[in-house]
Formats: sequence, structure tokens, C-alpha cells
Amino acid sequence: MTVSPLPTPIAQLRDAGVAIWLDDLSRELLRGGDLARLVSERGVVGVTTNPTIFASALSQGEAYDDQLRDLAAAGTSVDEAVFTITTDDVREACDALAEVHRASGGQDGRVSIEVDPGLARDTDRTVETAKRLWTTVDRPNLYIKIPATVEGIPAIRDVLAEGISVNVTLIFSLERYAAVLDAHQAGLEAAQAAGKDLSTIASVASFFVSRVDGAIDPRLDEIGTPEAAALRGRIAIANARLAHELFARTVAEPRWQALAAAGAQEQRPLWASTGVKDPAYPDTLYVDELVAAGTVNTMPGKTLEAVADHGEVRGDTVTGSYQDAHEQVERLGALGIDLTEVTTSLETEGVSKFEASWQELLDTVRDGLAGATPSPTDQEPDQ
Repeated sequence: MTVSPLPTPIAQLRDAGVAIWLDDLSRELLRGGDLARLVSERGVVGVTTNPTIFASALSQGEAYDDQLRDLAAAGTSVDEAVFTITTDDVREACDALAEVHRASGGQDGRVSIEVDPGLARDTDRTVETAKRLWTTVDRPNLYIKIPATVEGIPAIRDVLAEGISVNVTLIFSLERYAAVLDAHQAGLEAAQAAGKDLSTIASVASFFVSRVDGAIDPRLDEIGTPEAAALRGRIAIANARLAHELFARTVAEPRWQALAAAGAQEQRPLWASTGVKDPAYPDTLYVDELVAAGTVNTMPGKTLEAVADHGEVRGDTVTGSYQDAHEQVERLGALGIDLTEVTTSLETEGVSKFEASWQELLDTVRDGLAGATPSPTDQEPDQ
């Protein structure tokens, strides 16, 4: 079989050390061969999921009809049906990416599944659910997604301590990211004390990007000065670059170096929410401007195709930009916009959106179960 070369921007991202993950998953994507195509033709080496993605997949086509029919016939509750459907899809995706996982030495080929967002403020139940998801999917290339809320931080630590790989999601602020980095190290230290193999415990920290500009740009427009206009579309990238600076500083410290010497993997920064919200911006903005070795960029399909077609990869656009990022955030503050207040609001809003998405998924499955009709083989024969 002839393997097509990767589009130039995709190859450049790979060569720059950026892992390309797809922010999408469906049974049709898996079984129709599209995921395999994206791995070979778009350099995709990981997949992230969320409730909205699953709800959309369930509402389109007939890929889930047979399973919904079986679950309905068994009298399965909505919550259990959601658990079964999503873990089945994620397990299949893990298997589809198993070779990528092996070839990358266990770093990539990862698939993320989210803990019920309704538990974002409940540490103990988050840990309990994370363990159940990990056991049920039963694949080494799984990530459990846990939001970086105040209550999520100790859950992240405790789940990592169990030897479970974690995708920390919904990070907006540097303050919260610092807590995530600490929880990661504390979890690995506890795992090490329990005799676990640190080399098998992976983690990424998902730092959300475009939503920051989505919240700040309208405030800049209200100010209406040239100084404000100059910061439009700049703060989300600056915030992410400062997160990378914090990451780089952390992995250089003795605490992390001791863990690395014991075989621990770095918790890679992952840029999430990288599709632009403002159509006036280049559609590859949050990819081109966040290139750094050892990072992950998880893209919706539309952004991935845009990058493949016309991405402008200029090498590392992060590590030499820390000072400029600091200055941009300082200028924002001088205009009266408090970035910490914005990111705190975004976290609260993000949890609410995740909960709404989960409810949408529950409603979609409930409707699917209610509308499931018995297959001909299940129906009573005519008397």
C-alpha cells in the first residue's frame, strides 16, 4: 500500500515536536476508516472526546441503533447506557491507536474519556468514577479527563497515585495551572511510594485557548482605544505562552528532576479550544502561534483540515516569546481588565457548559432508548 506524504504544515508540526490530536470521535469515524485515514494522512496521534461530541455522534446516522435496541431491551438505565456506549467507543478508539501508542513509546496513541462533569465539585466521586472508567475501558493508552476545579485538584493527585493516566481539562489560569503541576508531581510521588512503575503513568494538562480571546475581545472593543485594539486576539496566546513558561520552569526544578530520574513522563501542555471563535482571525491562529516541542494541539476536524491546507508553521513560536507575553498581559491590566477575574469566570462557565453538554448526551441517549424498536429477530413470531 502506498503511503501518501503528510501535507507540509502537518509534517512541519510533527518535526517541531507538536503532537496532533483530533477533538472528535464517533462510531462512524472509527468503522468507516476515517480515523485510520487521519492517522496516516493528517498525522493524528491522539483523540479527545467530550459529551457534546458523543451526543452529536449518536444523533446522526444509524451506527448506534443496534446497541440502543439491545440496551433498551435489557432495561438499561440512561446513565448506564451512556457509560456503556461511551466506554465502548473509547475502547475501540484505543485499539485503533494501539500501534501509534507502541511506536511512540507510550506517549501518544491516547484517547481521552471524561468523568461526568456533574462531579466537578465532588472529589471523592470523581476519583471513584475515574477508577471505574479506567477499569472498564481497560486499555493502557486511555486518559481519564478530570476538570481542574478546586475540588478536581486533589482528585487528579489521587487518581494519578493509583497509576491511572489523566488528561487534566478546563485550565484557564496560571494560578490553577500551578496547582495542576503540583498535583501531578504529588500524585507521582505517592505512586512511587506505593511501588508503581512511573513510566506507565501519563498525563497532559489541557490549557484552553480561544475562549480567553472570546471573553476579552468584547471588553477591548468596549474600551475602543488603539491600545485596546492592539491586544485583540493576542491575550489567549500570551496566556498559553506564559503557561508554557511555568511548565518549563517546573520541569527544571529538583523536585521534577528526581521524578524524571525514576522514569516519570512529563505532563505535556495541551492546547485545547484551538478553533477560532472570531472569523476575522486566521483559522490556524491557535496552532501556528503555539508551536513548541513536547506540546499537544488538539484540533476539531475543521481546524485540522485548515492547518493541512494552509498552516504557517514557523518553528518554535512559544519559548522565545515569554517576555512579550508578560508585557501584553501587563498592558491588558493597565486597561483595567483583570485576566485572573476573566479566567475565573471562564472556569465557572466552562463547568456549566460541560454539565449542559452532559445533559444533552443523557437526553440524546434517553430519546434513543425510547425510540429503539425491537429487531425482527427479537419480535414474537406470529401465532
